[in-house]
Amino acid sequence: MYGFDGGKQVKGRRRHIVVDTQGLGVGILVTEANASERLGALVILDESREKLGQLQKLWVDGGYCGIKFHQAVQRICGPQVEVEVVKRQSKEFKALPQRWIVERTFGWLNRFRRLSKDYELHSEVSEGMIYGALLKVMLKRLAVS
Repeated sequence: MYGFDGGKQVKGRRRHIVVDTQGLGVGILVTEANASERLGALVILDESREKLGQLQKLWVDGGYCGIKFHQAVQRICGPQVEVEVVKRQSKEFKALPQRWIVERTFGWLNRFRRLSKDYELHSEVSEGMIYGALLKVMLKRLAVS
């Protein structure tokens, strides 16, 4: 199951991930590259709804802006949830604290050989590999503290 992402001009998969403020995974969804970002986000929020009971603010990047997306998130997660779009100010790299959390998590995932490229035939196996990698990251944190 591969798709083509016209924006990035690549063939493959898209990884949708919801993390907490420490960068630990709450929910994961792997779709074709041509799947909608917003729809993927809504699906993963719906699947992770019971884990997000205390959610007050959701930080998203520019691909998730819009009032319809904001209303859909409030229908799924509750009216108390505020959606904040964290946009880049310029083309040059600047680490924005809210965006850095999820980017750091993707960096952790890329350290695992099976996740560095799209080796898996099925997206469910790819999701399982991501859960396994995040489990290893969480266990390592527990051992250190």
